[in-house]
Amino acid sequence: MLGEKKVQWRLRDWGISRQRYWGCPIPIIHCDDCGSVPVPDDQLPVVLPDDCVPDGAGNPLHKRPDFLHCACPKCGKPARRETDTMDTFVDSSWYYARFATPGNDKTMVDERVNYWLPVDQYIGGIEHAILHLLYSRFWTKVMGDLGLVTYREPFKRLLTQGMVLNHLFSRRSDKTGIEWFAPEEVNLLKDEAGRVTGATAVSDGQPVEYGGFGTMSKSKRNGVDPNAMIEQYGADTSRFFMMFTAPPEQTLEWSDAGVEGSYRFLKRVWTFGHVFASQIKPLIPAARKLGSAKLPDELACLRREIHLNLKQANYDLGKQQFNTVASSCMKMLNALEKAPRDSGIAAEVIEECFGILLRVLSPITPHITHTLWAELGYGADILSAAWPEPLEAALVQDEIELVLQVLGKTRGSVKVPANADKGAIEALAVASEVAQKFMEGKPAKKIIVVPGRLVNIVV
Repeated sequence: MLGEKKVQWRLRDWGISRQRYWGCPIPIIHCDDCGSVPVPDDQLPVVLPDDCVPDGAGNPLHKRPDFLHCACPKCGKPARRETDTMDTFVDSSWYYARFATPGNDKTMVDERVNYWLPVDQYIGGIEHAILHLLYSRFWTKVMGDLGLVTYREPFKRLLTQGMVLNHLFSRRSDKTGIEWFAPEEVNLLKDEAGRVTGATAVSDGQPVEYGGFGTMSKSKRNGVDPNAMIEQYGADTSRFFMMFTAPPEQTLEWSDAGVEGSYRFLKRVWTFGHVFASQIKPLIPAARKLGSAKLPDELACLRREIHLNLKQANYDLGKQQFNTVASSCMKMLNALEKAPRDSGIAAEVIEECFGILLRVLSPITPHITHTLWAELGYGADILSAAWPEPLEAALVQDEIELVLQVLGKTRGSVKVPANADKGAIEALAVASEVAQKFMEGKPAKKIIVVPGRLVNIVV
């Protein structure tokens, strides 16, 4: 045997005490005779005074005799209460378990915790991946060993979200060290391809150093004020840009042009909603036909495209790929904008398809979709609406389009019945105008059919 299993412990000693007023009290009393004595159970919890005012000169609990001085639980002599408080990581390691048992003032948790936990989905930044997750797992295992919970892991699934990046601009000085400039405080210099190559300060016109993209930071002054963004574009635009630009686990490079693009898309959604209300919805007949009617080819293709994008969006939601969900919404709107609007049955199809788009888009842009949903008469609250599921009937095709090749070169396409067998496909391919043109009167020596994809005629 060349190797053997080894247990490697990555959890190090954890210093949980801090000289702070706002942490959780450490229930220990210090006695000159008895040493460090735990606070008796009937005196728990230890409650901090709620009128302390930190003045920056040490721990304010030292200056509160009513909190500091007490009697030793063992000998009754004068003693001192511990004034260090626990690190906030202690609370964050198990607070979710406490949330599951509200109103319980007798024990740490009760049996309800085993119903609600473990947490189904944890979403957090990369800075949580080491400390918070590590200590949460440690704390959960301790609670399990004490019989307080029946589960052994606190979280079922983890999504570590990426960081948002923005341009970095700075200037070095002998007096001040590094001076950072906000993006709005510089004029950009770009090359012929539009790439940023440098910048000058708006204040004095002197060059500043361009540091590429870096994580948004207050100290480096490259953050974006969310209030300013919301005031200019609305919260939905900011949300859509963040969701669409990159998968949630990857870093995202901030782009003003990308924000503008998201804003234009949502304006198109809003515009289409009002076109639907004024021009399309009045065409819907009182006696609905969509459930049983055979649709014209153009409307059948529209409905199929919407339901195909819905199917893809639902799959991507399950994988937490929200950027491709946003992309599916954009494809739906593109299809709707090109749809015919000249009949009652067309209006019914558009009504169904636009309702699907609004519901898929609603988790990303809740405000605009809620308003359109209510104003267009779909319902009072989009959050209460059933989530759409793709209809198999809408996905069925009477015809499919195959790539047509002659001697291995793509020459066009040919439409065939969706249920056509190999012989029928070969006959339709050879008889097509495109094939006849490039076969130049020669007979087909061999025909290769790749089901659902292409036909290749060898002459």
